Amino acid sequence: MTASESQTEVDPKPQGLHEDWLLVAVGIATLVIATLLVQVQVDPDVPAAKPTVVNYASNWFAKLSNWDAQPIDAFFSDPEKGDRTFLGVKLFTTWLVIGCVLLPIALFRRVSWLQFLLGYTGMFALGTLAFLMAAQETVKYLNFEYVLWALLLGMLINNTIGIPKWLQSMVIGESMIKLGLVLFGAEILFGKLVALGPPGIFTSWLVTPVVLITTFWFGQRVLKISSPSLNMVISADMSVCGVSAAIATGAACRAKREEISYAIGVSLFFTAIMMVVQPQFVLWSGMDPLVGAAWIGGTIDSTGAVAAAGAVLKEDGLAVASTVKMIQNVLIGVIAFAVAVYWTARYGESEGSNRVGWIEIWHRFPKFVLGFIGASLLFSFLPVYTQYDGLLAETIGKQITSQIRVWLFCLAFVAFGLEINFRELSKVLSGSKPLLLYVIGQAWSMILSLAMAYLMFGVLYAEKIKEILAK
Repeated sequence: MTASESQTEVDPKPQGLHEDWLLVAVGIATLVIATLLVQVQVDPDVPAAKPTVVNYASNWFAKLSNWDAQPIDAFFSDPEKGDRTFLGVKLFTTWLVIGCVLLPIALFRRVSWLQFLLGYTGMFALGTLAFLMAAQETVKYLNFEYVLWALLLGMLINNTIGIPKWLQSMVIGESMIKLGLVLFGAEILFGKLVALGPPGIFTSWLVTPVVLITTFWFGQRVLKISSPSLNMVISADMSVCGVSAAIATGAACRAKREEISYAIGVSLFFTAIMMVVQPQFVLWSGMDPLVGAAWIGGTIDSTGAVAAAGAVLKEDGLAVASTVKMIQNVLIGVIAFAVAVYWTARYGESEGSNRVGWIEIWHRFPKFVLGFIGASLLFSFLPVYTQYDGLLAETIGKQITSQIRVWLFCLAFVAFGLEINFRELSKVLSGSKPLLLYVIGQAWSMILSLAMAYLMFGVLYAEKIKEILAK
């Protein structure tokens, strides 16, 4: 869900469908290459000896060190222990690897080599600055993670000097997030996915339709919003998944372009707030992080924003929040189909209206989810074929793909910040009834989602989930 999306023409056809397949292909190719860079060696003279893992990419990725008063300390491997090895080479190799991963996306978007080089380098510099700010000792103690600084840096630039033209070509936050989530599948092995699936389904698939139906009813019967289509688009945008749901249901209920744009704009404004405030509330309130992560996954409108907020709650929080959100994303096509059927029965067909058939469920299905599941299956059963008890998969997931994913997420959050323009967002907040509908609906969604998240992740499945995630 981005500002650029809200400013473009709203097309009832699926957006980014072919790019989703490209992201899956790039993600799987990255995982295959990462697998080739890791070897498990066994001493033939000592068959009973524990195998050793050799990671040929172990020195490729830079991780800035913690610093107190001198920011320059962050660029040395471990200054507190007297190790003053400069991280410049690792920063360069990180820049090179992430650039190779993003290059196919840029070429698919017809970005020139010069535009890609300038745009990507600028984004990488901003991402490095975000990591630098997050590595400060006091900031780290307060749990202000890199995702917050990346977002704030982007917002600061866009709302002061504006996005430089040479940077615009690489403001592709949603694509980076989707690619990162495909890679994340290598870390969420199938056992974890199965454990998170049932509570995630209850949290998403029960709450979402209830919120959608009750919010639409409230808008029609209580607020008496004059346009049913605007009411439906706002209800779907808020209850399912932001931009994608707004476009899909907008096509199904024949909403006007400005109505869809309005819903996207309001959603963008509140998502920017929720992705920062909600995880901090979870931390400060002492809430169970897994319950908080499921709550985030069920309420924040954008997959990218959910990943940003979930990352603040560490790896397990990211796993839970992202899984719940991806399960909810599956409903986009189903909701669009159901709305089309209801609209036809309730308001009738008109000439030129957008008809949504069964195939719409497949068209609207987020294809990157298949890449995430595929990666999870591949690395879950990799030990079966390699006979190394998970050593190979664990090394690849934790030491290579997770490093790429974190950098992709950081650059994506910079991009999200660059797409948030408060002057433009203020224009969509003038309508009192539609705005009130969104606020009341989102509050209702947060209450129901929190109750279901607590029941599923804090009570019924709590011990099982914690046991699986601890492995």
